[in-house]
Amino acid sequence: MRLLLMKLMINGLITVPFLVIFAGTSFSGAVVTSVLLSVIAYVVGDRFILKVTNNVVATVADLGLAFVFFVLVSGVTMGELSLVELLTLVAGIGVLDYYFHRTFGANLVTSAA
Repeated sequence: MRLLLMKLMINGLITVPFLVIFAGTSFSGAVVTSVLLSVIAYVVGDRFILKVTNNVVATVADLGLAFVFFVLVSGVTMGELSLVELLTLVAGIGVLDYYFHRTFGANLVTSAA
């Protein structure tokens, strides 16, 4: 649970301000979007993919997941992001996820969900 909370905070640090500033999303909408992405990425990328592969594969999976997530969600809950904005946001999330996996990877693999 501690690792999920850390994931929420780490992703929120980049996602919430980015969505508020560049997509014109409300603060509460940005927080909800960030929480949804973080929970999905934690379950899929950190709990499953990282267990059977390595940091690079899990990070790339998180990047792909974030890209698809924001493309799908952008038309529903927030303003449109340009491709450059979308790639910048996803790259920022990827960098933070890489260091998250690197720092807490052993705990992610051995701890219970």
